[in-house]
Amino acid sequence: MVQDPNVFVLSLGGSLIVPNGGIDVTFLTQFHDFIRDQVSSKKRRFFITVGGGAITRHYQAAARSVRQHDLSDIDADWLGVHATRLNAQLIRAIFQDLADPRVIKHYEIILKIQSPVAIAAGWKPGWSTDYCAVTLCQDYGLAQVVNLTNVDQVYNKDPNKFPDAKPLSDMTWAEYRTMIGDTWKPGMNAPFDPIASKLAQEIGVTVKLLNGKNLQNLEKALDGKPFVGTMIQ
Repeated sequence: MVQDPNVFVLSLGGSLIVPNGGIDVTFLTQFHDFIRDQVSSKKRRFFITVGGGAITRHYQAAARSVRQHDLSDIDADWLGVHATRLNAQLIRAIFQDLADPRVIKHYEIILKIQSPVAIAAGWKPGWSTDYCAVTLCQDYGLAQVVNLTNVDQVYNKDPNKFPDAKPLSDMTWAEYRTMIGDTWKPGMNAPFDPIASKLAQEIGVTVKLLNGKNLQNLEKALDGKPFVGTMIQ
């Protein structure tokens, strides 16, 4: 693939939008201003896939509670898909004058996008919005996803459980996939999901993973400069 230097796919983690079930308006304001500046000053265009965040897990937990934990993976995934679509409508609304009026949610259809911003949501059970971001690369001939999450980097083990966990700046897809596994579970909270990782490796997509709240660092990643995060390729 050949990367168009002015077009970027951002995978915007729902954990940044709705970290604990409440919308982070401060972050959204900063992100809104950042994207607008990138569009106006650097003439950049963005596909932004939007995750479900805590809303997904709240709804899944509620359904399991009522059904006494007997909830199918398909139904759990559909709750997640619709959470991403709600969040995506929010992001499209704040960029209403810049964004294509359609939220991308059926990836078998390739739309002609002329607006500087296009918003995408989840598609169907079995795939996360990370997978949708890689699919956008495949559909529109792009070679890179910038994954905006709530952690600074990928670590060699869970830093919440292991104080000696070490951050990793560069990884191959083989290394990452050995660590993360190959199985998708509804509501899974991973730096970049296993199914998306498999497709990214197959079609040669690079992922830059970083903390989405550090917008100065994000700009470095977009500019191709050294950044704090993890590059997987």
